[in-house]
Amino acid sequence: RSSDLYHIGKILYENESGPFFYLSKVESFLEARLWDRIFVWTENKMNIPIGTIKATVLIESTLASFEMEEILYELRNHSAGLNCGIWDYSASFVSKFGHRSDFLLPDRSKYVNMEKLFLKSYMDLLVQTCHQRGAPATGGMAALLLPDDKESEEYKRVIDTVKRLKLFEIRAGVDGFMVYDIGLVESMQKLFQDQVEGPNQLHRIPEVTVTQTDLLTMPPGGVTLFGLKYNIAVGILFIDAWLKGEGHFFFRGQVEDSATAEISRSQVWQWIRHEAKLEDDGSTVTRNLVKRLVKEVKKEIWGLQCASDQHNGRLNTAAEIFLEIVQKRDFPEFLTTYLNLEHTFLHSRSEE
Repeated sequence: RSSDLYHIGKILYENESGPFFYLSKVESFLEARLWDRIFVWTENKMNIPIGTIKATVLIESTLASFEMEEILYELRNHSAGLNCGIWDYSASFVSKFGHRSDFLLPDRSKYVNMEKLFLKSYMDLLVQTCHQRGAPATGGMAALLLPDDKESEEYKRVIDTVKRLKLFEIRAGVDGFMVYDIGLVESMQKLFQDQVEGPNQLHRIPEVTVTQTDLLTMPPGGVTLFGLKYNIAVGILFIDAWLKGEGHFFFRGQVEDSATAEISRSQVWQWIRHEAKLEDDGSTVTRNLVKRLVKEVKKEIWGLQCASDQHNGRLNTAAEIFLEIVQKRDFPEFLTTYLNLEHTFLHSRSEE
């Protein structure tokens, strides 16, 4: 908040730190230029040196992937590098090109990961762009949660899965990454230290050539019933959490947040629009099918949770809003913006 910055900004600077920010949803170098002007104005008002404020830009829009050099340049005095993720970035393809069948994104639970060409190319280009200019490049967040039993096979599976994913990012040249579960920090730090000489990989500039086609080619694959139901569940549960004033929730062994909610509702909207076929039985994804599956998913959620009447009512509201969003003719650009603008009143109602 601006008041926090006013009160502690100078204290942070005097303690060899500073106000550090994460800039999300940036799509253009013009937005980066605006942020730079805001930072300079703030530093002048607070009487701290230009460049004290630092910001990492999340490249989570396909448009921004074509302007990474320009974004770094505009924020050159305030840049803490760029960050690459997976789900907001993938969802941006639906947001920008979802009306086109050649940009139909397949089931994320089966066919979308950082090893696919369009995502690997994006990460390679981000690392190359940053390191050519001495800026750090960071990878995404591991959302998996460790079970309580450290001796269980599930615990070992989670550790091994996260290690494999993070090793892929390290080999791509990232200078760091995030995990949600604090229990993963020690093992992932060790993994990074074993693979990297020094605190970062700024010296390593990937020798890659990334083309427009590489960045814009959707991976092959179809749609599964499991993936459709999973996306429905994540979308409904995020809206339910939002109505409680929360920005994330836990589901099936991992943390889900606005990023996974964005890709979930985006895929359902796109599959309905283009009448995608299910691999399971060849049936078409239609509004009626999604309505039927929403009812099934609600029952499954009720079976997993000891829900009160109040929670059941809120969950019904969340399901109604989800159906409203995925059936719209025009794609709502951001889920959280839509919820704030169209359903602000529901937060207070859900607590009655």
